[in-house]
Amino acid sequence: MSVGVLALQGDFREHAALLRGLGAEVELVRRPEELDRVNGLVIPGGESSVMDKLARAFGLAEPLRTRIQAGLPVYGTCAGLIMLADTVLDAIRGQESLGGLDIAVRRNAFGSQTASFETDLDVPVLGADPVHAVFIRAPVVETVGPRATALASLADGRCVAVEQGNLLGTSFHPEITGEHRFHEYFLATVTRAGFRG
Repeated sequence: MSVGVLALQGDFREHAALLRGLGAEVELVRRPEELDRVNGLVIPGGESSVMDKLARAFGLAEPLRTRIQAGLPVYGTCAGLIMLADTVLDAIRGQESLGGLDIAVRRNAFGSQTASFETDLDVPVLGADPVHAVFIRAPVVETVGPRATALASLADGRCVAVEQGNLLGTSFHPEITGEHRFHEYFLATVTRAGFRG
């Protein structure tokens, strides 16, 4: 099983290290031919508008959309969640998402970097122990459509983790704290899906 990490921008190295620690074969994806070799993909945190521009510049945007529609398992954290959203409510001019998740997200929903925070979340699909979540210039899921399922919400009810079929997204960064359960959950999805280019 080979899992790709989109390595155009953002904290892709942290995801790659966590996935390798869980026993996955990891490919850093910057070109369409590298995308062809993976059975699942992680889109890391970073800057979603920059990631979008680079994906188009590297000829990856359309191959990514095609594979997502074909069932490629993808896990997006923070900016990656924005990339997977069908609707970005406050996109900058010209910004596009890859789509796939039936959600509407708002970028930088909690304010600037100085407004970053940590909290514990109940995530029933991952077990009884709470997930310690780090939010850095994070998006929030404003609307969860009928095809998607909320997995975790803040105390005020705002959704911060969601899944739909083979797609998984979190507003926060489990790779920063060493929280591995979301990545394990995703690897199980990759194995179950058995996706081949």
